[in-house]
Amino acid sequence: MSRGNDFKGGEMALTLAEKIIREHLAEGELAPGNEIAIRVDQTLTQDATGTMACLEFESLGVEKVRTELSVSYVDHNTLQSGFENADDHRFLRTFAARHGILFSRPGNGICHQVHLERFGRPGAVLLGSDSHTPTGGGLGMLAIGVGGLEIAAAMAGHPYRLLKPEVFRVRLSGRLGDWVGAKDVILEVLRRLTVKGGVGKILEYCGEGVETLSVPERATIANMGAETGATTSIFPSDLRTLEFLRLQGRAQAYLPLAADPGAAYAGELELDLSVLEPLTACPHSPDLVRPVRELAGMRIDQVCIGSCTNSSLRDLTAAAEILRGRTVPAGVSLVVSPGSRQVLRELAADGSLESLIASGARIMENACGPCIGMGQAPPSGGVSLRTYNRNFKGRSGTADAAVYLVSPETAAASARAGVFTDPRTLGKPPAFAGPEILRPDDSLIVIPPAAGSGVEVVKGPNISSVPAGDELPDSLEAEILLVAGDNVTTDDIMPAGAKILPLRSNIGKISRFVFRDLAGDFAAAAAAAGAAGRAGAIVGGANYGQGSSREHAALAPRYLGVRVVIAKSFARIHKSNLINFGILPLILPPPAEGFSPARGDILRFDSLRRQVREQEKIRFRLGEKKFRSPLELTPRERELILAGGMLNLLRGRA
Repeated sequence: MSRGNDFKGGEMALTLAEKIIREHLAEGELAPGNEIAIRVDQTLTQDATGTMACLEFESLGVEKVRTELSVSYVDHNTLQSGFENADDHRFLRTFAARHGILFSRPGNGICHQVHLERFGRPGAVLLGSDSHTPTGGGLGMLAIGVGGLEIAAAMAGHPYRLLKPEVFRVRLSGRLGDWVGAKDVILEVLRRLTVKGGVGKILEYCGEGVETLSVPERATIANMGAETGATTSIFPSDLRTLEFLRLQGRAQAYLPLAADPGAAYAGELELDLSVLEPLTACPHSPDLVRPVRELAGMRIDQVCIGSCTNSSLRDLTAAAEILRGRTVPAGVSLVVSPGSRQVLRELAADGSLESLIASGARIMENACGPCIGMGQAPPSGGVSLRTYNRNFKGRSGTADAAVYLVSPETAAASARAGVFTDPRTLGKPPAFAGPEILRPDDSLIVIPPAAGSGVEVVKGPNISSVPAGDELPDSLEAEILLVAGDNVTTDDIMPAGAKILPLRSNIGKISRFVFRDLAGDFAAAAAAAGAAGRAGAIVGGANYGQGSSREHAALAPRYLGVRVVIAKSFARIHKSNLINFGILPLILPPPAEGFSPARGDILRFDSLRRQVREQEKIRFRLGEKKFRSPLELTPRERELILAGGMLNLLRGRA
C-alpha cells in the first residue's frame, strides 16, 4: 500500500486511514473538507436493513454485484412470531443466489462478529448497512456504516462519496489492569468525547498500549466508537492481527499496516490503560459514564451478555469463569447471546457453555436479539445491565427501564452477586489463554451459483417496492409536525422491537410508527398536512438522528410527506440518509433572527430549486417573518436533493 500523498508536489507522511483512502481513491483530492469518492471492496447487510437495500439494488437494474465480496447476514429479525421475518429471510437467500451475494443463514451469527472472523482483511474498505460496521476497524479495515441505499450503489459498482474526515489520534499507553476490559476503554473515550465528539472524524488508535490488545478487544473499541458519532475507528494491523487471522485459518489475508512516522492528526486524546477502572454508561446515553464502584450494591433485575460489542469467545469465556460454580439469584434474569456459531461451538468444547447453563443463564441464539429490543425486555421499572452499545430510553422494549452498559466482567460479577458489583472485589481474575486452534466451519454460509440468472427471487406479501420519490418542487409549503430537542435518535424516529422490525420490508406499514414515542399522532398529522396540500417539516436540536444507520428513519418520514428537517446539527449517517431520499437538511437560523417554531406552523419556500442550486443559505417565511437557514451540502448532495434522492439520480444516469 502506498505511503505518500502528493498534494503539494512532495511526499507527505500519512495516517493509517489516509493510506487506505489514498489506495482506494476514485475521485477528489485527499485534502481536509474535500468531497472524495473511494472504491468499495466489501459490503455487508443484515436482515433489518438488507431487504430494503436489496430492493434498491434491484431497482437499479444491475444483475450481478460488482464488489470483491458482498455478504447478506440474517441476525436481527430472527424472532419468527409471524410470517414476515421468515419471508424476508427467504427473499434475502434467493436474492443473494441470483445476484452473486454470499448468504449467512440464521444461526450463523451476528454480522460484525462473523465478518471479523471469516471475511475481514486489513487494508480493505468495507461498507455496511449497520452503524456498527466499524467493528472491522479492529482488524485494520476502513469499515464504515452507511444507509442501505449507499450499499445498493456500492454493490452496483459506484464508489462511496463522503467529505474527507479529519483523523483524530487516540494514543494508548500502559496495559489494562485486572478486571478492566476493552469496554471500559471505549466508555472512557465516550466520557471524554461525548456522543457528538467524533462527528466528522476517524478515530485512529496507536501507541504501545495497542500491542497489548487482542483483535476482539480492539473490535469492541472500534464497534462502540460509533456512539461518538465518528465516521469509523481503526487500529493498525500488526502481529496481534496475524495471530487472530492464523486462528481463523486466514493468515494469507494478513497485511502489516500502520501510520507513517510523523503523520499529522487533527487532534489527539491520550489514554493510559493502566489507570482505567471498571466503568458503566448510565441511563439513557452511552456517554453518561461513571465508575462502577459508585453504583456498587444497587439492585438489578436483568443482566444481558452478548451483542456485536461483547460476544467474542474471550468475552463469554470470561463471564463463564466468573459464574463457574455459582447460581444466579432468583431475582435476576441472566441471558447470554453468543456472537457466532464459532463462538458457541468453542464454548461448548471447553466447558464454558456448561458453566453458563449451570449458573442459570438463558442461552439465546447467535443473533442481535435484546440489543435491538427483539425480546428480553426488562420488567417495569427494571434495572438492566447490558454489555451492549446503546442504552437509549425505551430501546430495550420497556419504556421506564434503566439500562446500564458494562463490560462482560462487570456484568457477570453483578449477575453472580445479584447487585451492581465492581469485579475488582472478586480477587484474582480468571486467566484467558485462548484456544490453540479453532475449527472454522462455514457450512451455514451459502455460496451463490456461478450463473444465478435462473434463480427465482421469492417475495412474500409483506415485501413491497421502494416508494418512488418526486424531485424537489420550486415552491413548498411545509407544516411543522414536530419540534424536538437535542440528541433525537433513530430509535426515536423509527422505533425497533419485535412488533415493528418485521415491517421493515413494507414502508407503508412501518411508517405508521414514525415518532410513535415522541408524538403518537405524527403519522396522522402528516396525513392531514398532505390532504391540505402541504409537505411536512421537522425541527430538532443538536445531533439530530444519532444512533443506528437505519434508513427507514428517513425513508418512512419521506413516505409520510416530510421534505424538510431543520436542526442545530445532524448525525453523519442520518444526514446522508435524509439527502439520499430527497429530504432537505437545514441548519437552524442564527439565534438573532428569532426563529421560534411551534407545531402546526407553516414554512413557505419560494424559488427553492434555484436556492438549493446556488445559495449557501435558504430563505423561507414563517408568517410575516423571513429567515435564512444555512445549507451545508456539497455540490453532489445538492444534485441529490434536486433530483428527489439518489435512486432518481442513479436511474436517470443509467
